[in-house]
Amino acid sequence: MTATPNPTTAVRVLRAPRKRRSSALFTASAILLAAVTIAAIFAPVVAPFDPDAVDFLAMNSGPSATHWLGTDALGRDTLSRMIFGARTALLGPLLVVISSTILGVLLGLVAGWRGGWIDAILSRVFDVIFAFPSLLIAIMAVALFGKGLTAPVIAMSLAYAPYVARLTRSLVTAEKNRPYVTAYRVQGFAAPWIALRRVLPNITPIVGAQSTLNFGYVLAELAGLSFLGLGVQAPTADWGAMINEAQSGLVGGYFLPAVVPAVAVVIVVVAVNIIGEELSDRIGGGVKA
Repeated sequence: MTATPNPTTAVRVLRAPRKRRSSALFTASAILLAAVTIAAIFAPVVAPFDPDAVDFLAMNSGPSATHWLGTDALGRDTLSRMIFGARTALLGPLLVVISSTILGVLLGLVAGWRGGWIDAILSRVFDVIFAFPSLLIAIMAVALFGKGLTAPVIAMSLAYAPYVARLTRSLVTAEKNRPYVTAYRVQGFAAPWIALRRVLPNITPIVGAQSTLNFGYVLAELAGLSFLGLGVQAPTADWGAMINEAQSGLVGGYFLPAVVPAVAVVIVVVAVNIIGEELSDRIGGGVKA
């Protein structure tokens, strides 16, 4: 008698290699992001040179034993500026993600839990903000309040909050109809207590995974803003500003000062996206189970 293949076993055999590859990418991305973060925190100790130290005898020099990634048009060590630039490159997105997540969760929780006219008004406000790209809102903020990191961070926090709010609203709307919420209501627990102490913790992992993805998007947009000369200003080291400063050297064939920070932005954004997608898959798999 021929044995009937087990579909579940077949699916597991086919998906196992994919899961291992995904986990390997997740681990590598986490290690990379941790290394960049540690280097940024301990930049004064890790960086081999002062990032603002000018050396006119070493302008646009290539990689060497002294300058591992070469120097820029002013003779400043590229590696040192990359390490110090990681501070602003990571700090800006972190502030945006924290602010937008807190604001978005609060608004989404109110809209999803209360419903009715409150939900309708907040939804229309979200739609209006969605009509404007976050980078455009940041440029408008810079035009009104001046260049730097503060105005873009505040503007992007407001621009990204509706994304978190809409996700939170949909999760809360589904969660408040579950049996455990009804049980708490029957026992006489107040609605704010149920929403904050029971519903909010259940949706936090999913919102956190989405906020991780937002981190990568914000990092790229803030780097683009600095590249346009509207973000972090010289002489402060910043990856986007470094690309902007290196434009003049491209004509002379000095590509390294521009390529290094550009590659760093791409690698970190990809690593953050891998982590965010992996977290989303794991959380989604847990929810389905």
